[in-house]
Amino acid sequence: MLNKWVKMKQEGDPNSALSRNAARAKKRPFLASQCEHLADAEHFRRQIIREISTGVNKIQNVGMGEHAIRDLNDNINKLIREKWHWNRRIKELNGKDYNKLERKAMLLAEQEGSGANIGGGDIAGEEAGLGLKGSGGYRYFGAAKELPGVKELFARQAAKLTKRKRGDIYKYITPDYYGLRDEEDGVLLELEGEMAKERKKKLEECREEYRELKKQKKEVDGKTDDVDSEESSDEGVIDVEGGISAQAAVASQDMVAQVLLQKKKEALLSRFS
Repeated sequence: MLNKWVKMKQEGDPNSALSRNAARAKKRPFLASQCEHLADAEHFRRQIIREISTGVNKIQNVGMGEHAIRDLNDNINKLIREKWHWNRRIKELNGKDYNKLERKAMLLAEQEGSGANIGGGDIAGEEAGLGLKGSGGYRYFGAAKELPGVKELFARQAAKLTKRKRGDIYKYITPDYYGLRDEEDGVLLELEGEMAKERKKKLEECREEYRELKKQKKEVDGKTDDVDSEESSDEGVIDVEGGISAQAAVASQDMVAQVLLQKKKEALLSRFS
């Protein structure tokens, strides 16, 4: 009769203490989102923490064998991820933010170099809270730290995190850094020579274009000066260094108007052709 009464009580009131105790006695839900009560979520979280603590104690045994150690270390990491989901579910049910509390405790323990009390007092010690962290948040506990390849992994990480000193930075600074040896190989001088030839060629083209414009201007104005005398007078405006004097370089208003008119004619012809 008592068993019948308990069964009827559970079926009639799913929120009662008897129903919740019966639910906790069952297997832990695969998804934390399936739990609807804060007390049940807290219970399952403590259950996971006990399993993690048991696994951390077992993995201290070096004589288990490499495969058993790897499997146990994988299971501990799986339980830690599952605990994170239960922590989030507890927060959704208006409970404590265990993820935030655990992060603070872990950071404090890493700074002080001591054990962390992870999980609100259920997991304590450096082995449980501060397992060696690998890539992607994966952690190594106990004998897993001595597995082949794990030591080399953390040795490389420690070398990357080594802080460089000011002297190490200046050690690799040579005169090349300041450009003091740029001309020793001759490449820069060769490039500068090619550029100088190209600029000289453009200067000659500008001179010829200027002479042609000046000839056209004189023809338009009706002047009949000799071409040879024009060239000789034109040579007089070239200075000793091969540049154009300021008087010859500045075009007059008539010349500018002539050039603009010519450009407009060419644009109209190209547009209607």
